[in-house]
Amino acid sequence: MASDPTVLVMVLAGGEGKRLLPLTNDRAKPAVPFGGAYRIIDFAVSNFANAGYLKVVVLTQYKSHSLDRHISQTWRFSTMLDDYVTTVPAQMRRGPQWFQGSADAIYQNLNLIYDERPDVVCVFGADHIYRMDPRQMVDEHRGSGAGVTVAAIPVPRADAHQFGIIEAADDGRIVAFHEKPADPPAMPGDPDRCLASMGNYVFDTQTLIDVVTPNSENPLVDMGGDVIPELTRQGVARVYDFSTNRVPGQDSRERGYWRDVGTIDAYYDANMDLIDPVPVFNLYNQRWPVYTHRKALPPAKVSRGIEGEPAVVDGSLLCQGSVVSGAHVERSIISPAVFIDHDAHVTESIVMEGVHVGAGARLHRCIIDKNVVIPPGERIGLDHDLDRQRYTVSDSGIVVVEKERSFG
Repeated sequence: MASDPTVLVMVLAGGEGKRLLPLTNDRAKPAVPFGGAYRIIDFAVSNFANAGYLKVVVLTQYKSHSLDRHISQTWRFSTMLDDYVTTVPAQMRRGPQWFQGSADAIYQNLNLIYDERPDVVCVFGADHIYRMDPRQMVDEHRGSGAGVTVAAIPVPRADAHQFGIIEAADDGRIVAFHEKPADPPAMPGDPDRCLASMGNYVFDTQTLIDVVTPNSENPLVDMGGDVIPELTRQGVARVYDFSTNRVPGQDSRERGYWRDVGTIDAYYDANMDLIDPVPVFNLYNQRWPVYTHRKALPPAKVSRGIEGEPAVVDGSLLCQGSVVSGAHVERSIISPAVFIDHDAHVTESIVMEGVHVGAGARLHRCIIDKNVVIPPGERIGLDHDLDRQRYTVSDSGIVVVEKERSFG
């Protein structure tokens, strides 16, 4: 390339996240904590920060206060260089209505594109866990002359009904796009997998403006359901093979790692990926770090209990400010400012910020949301029939205790 392109990043963070209830009772899906120290949105924005794409707008809508606060506290670039990450709520600039879909969200905020006048616009989702160097996708997009380039990854055919499914020619041109099809087409020569859109797009700026601007005959409101099929019909959509993306410091096991954490079970499994002895997704890659807000908390502490009981911690993540006092913690993620009292057992669980686990409690395969006080001796995750009467229990048996739950 003769020169580097000017790039505007638009992160779509306005979805309701109904499938993650009750974790989204009080927050937007991208603001849900992940991996103890992070929020889900940190992974997408960190990719752009590491790539040097530093003009980022985050389009929000539902229950956005927690997300707005996290972005304002965490994501600050150099104002001297006119770089920024900023949240943009639904402003109703086009009339008294909320965003009708992801494409409508872009249309209602075209002023952001007109202000920056970028060469290309990256439109990425806010709610997936992965590492990616978006520069490589932008370079391929510009080299191909496409109107839009769609990042894609193979998924099991049994799960493909949850995604936009791509049929592509050998030259990378998308020939058909099916949004969440009931009978998804398999990849050529691979009947058990389908090629799924990751919800990450690189657009030629004028192509994006033209396609999201509605006309009276065919208003386009959703990226996957409307925009990509329309650009496919126009013959200007191409696919980007995410498996070819290379990130500094990343080993071969992590290449192609991408998780949609849209359900409780998917969210739980992606968290558990972090604590394997050799994790398939490595948080400790300092050449392509995941950034987040760090509170002024002391180091994690592991100590004997008040009666001298030894603490046991194995295969777990302990965040700053957490205290394990004579308790047993195994294959779990312990978030900041968590206190686990003596003789408590926490196994295969995710414990979020500010939780107090009482003495002698037992938690197994649980997600405990923020600021919950678990009473001494409480049992959660050991009797699903009883748990279903009190909590949310996922299809695979993960028990979720909602934020600030009171135990009367």
